[in-house]
Amino acid sequence: MHKLAPFFTEGFGRPTKELYTVLGVLIIQQMMDLTDEETITHPAFNEQWHYALDIPDETDDSTYMSPRTLWSMCWIVTDNELDTLLFEHTSDTLVSVLSVDTSKQRIDSVHIRSNMRRLGRIRIFAETIHMFLTNLKRRHRVAFESVAQDVRDRYLSKEQRACFSMVKPSASAKTLTEVSTDLFELIQAFTETPEITAMRSYELMTWVLKEQCTVTEASDTTPAGVVPKPPREITSDSLQNPSDPDAAYDGHKGQGYQVQVMETYCDNVDKDVRDRTLNLITHVDIEPACASDANELIPALQSTQDRHCDPTEVVADALYGSDENVRDAHGMGTEVIAPAMGAPKERAVMLSDFTFAQNGAVLACPRGYAPAMTRHKKNRHTAGFDVAQCSICALVQECPVEAGRKYYYLSYDDRAQRIARRRAAEQTPDFRDRYRYRAGVEATMSEYDRRTGVKQLRVLGLANVRFCATLKAIGVNIFRAAAVRTAIQMATSPLGGAMQHLCHQFYVLKERYYIRNRYVTDLFTSHRHVSRWGNQVVA
Repeated sequence: MHKLAPFFTEGFGRPTKELYTVLGVLIIQQMMDLTDEETITHPAFNEQWHYALDIPDETDDSTYMSPRTLWSMCWIVTDNELDTLLFEHTSDTLVSVLSVDTSKQRIDSVHIRSNMRRLGRIRIFAETIHMFLTNLKRRHRVAFESVAQDVRDRYLSKEQRACFSMVKPSASAKTLTEVSTDLFELIQAFTETPEITAMRSYELMTWVLKEQCTVTEASDTTPAGVVPKPPREITSDSLQNPSDPDAAYDGHKGQGYQVQVMETYCDNVDKDVRDRTLNLITHVDIEPACASDANELIPALQSTQDRHCDPTEVVADALYGSDENVRDAHGMGTEVIAPAMGAPKERAVMLSDFTFAQNGAVLACPRGYAPAMTRHKKNRHTAGFDVAQCSICALVQECPVEAGRKYYYLSYDDRAQRIARRRAAEQTPDFRDRYRYRAGVEATMSEYDRRTGVKQLRVLGLANVRFCATLKAIGVNIFRAAAVRTAIQMATSPLGGAMQHLCHQFYVLKERYYIRNRYVTDLFTSHRHVSRWGNQVVA
């Protein structure tokens, strides 16, 4: 609470709402994916919220919360990145209380969208100009009057702006040239006015011009002009949205953000043990959609290491498993279980089939012949094999060696050797058995969205998206912790043990038979009474 103290004054104004209650309301709002109007109603009338927030009485001072209080606390938490502090505090507490084993974790990312509009290239230009003219009219009226009347009407009139969304494909190239020219002329008109160039909307126009257009230099006969870039020349992180400039574009999933999620997992085959083990989200990070997963593994490990809940092994897909990440993680005491990126050349003999010394030098080829010479320079190695042996070898056409003047040469570097060893290890049953637990993170992403609605948020901007996504991750942890605590209590009580045995028999039955009636649902597996049974069971 010392992080919140600077925003309140002890001797000035009315007493603030109890801070634990307000922070709890913020978390539950994101857990349940509620609007502000729905949120302020529940503390006043919902006894379940009173129990969750530890509200001791039913007075208005304890239960009533105004929208202004909710918004003020939301702004404080968002602007000062206290949402990350809340997540770390709750997750660290759950690790301690439920004795969570953090030695094995897995990481992946999920694409999410803010409350942005869906805009094509023409609408990006039109909305950017509209935003600039609106701000210019509000803050610099004289400069606004200097803009041509037809330009003002085209981008400020609701009827004419609507025409940009109904452009025919045959006229799109002409319209794109027109709107890009308007944007360029507006930039040129105010480029010498510092108070206007400092506006955020003007900076957004210059960004759109730089990313979407090519400016032609002026000559003696022609003035400076602008030409829209072909689509293939526009990078994926250039297609940002004026309604949410912090968002970016991913060529595979579209506009928005992505959330990096790392969680613990249990590899015990006993279902009862898994039910009593908490799979805890230990790290959450939000970034624009164009960011690469390859750059997020080490920050995630560093974050958990600072809080003493770092893993000894982490399972991830190939994007996280670059050679640099594997080496850096090894230096931090973490083994990365991930496939090597790329596909090797189709050869019968691979680099991993050779025998190597500890220093990386070749000791023997796959047929057991030692090299006639070896050479090492920095991180590169060269081995030369006898021509008489290699020329008659049946594998020479499928071997990575290349014929030279004196020898058959094998050239490689330390990175190629490490990747070759990793690819060889990927074919072993041990790797497949360990790597199969990565698939479980997909269920976490599904739960993250299904329970909290994280994939479609009601806010705009990176700070607000981070606030919502982080608090929703807290909600997933709380949901899971409650389920684990219930499972532990059921297992330790006599009645709970009997119910657990009955549920186990039900799971066995469900594996052997197909139950047609839809009323037999997962409610039974969560130890609740089922009112109706199926009327027909077939093998």
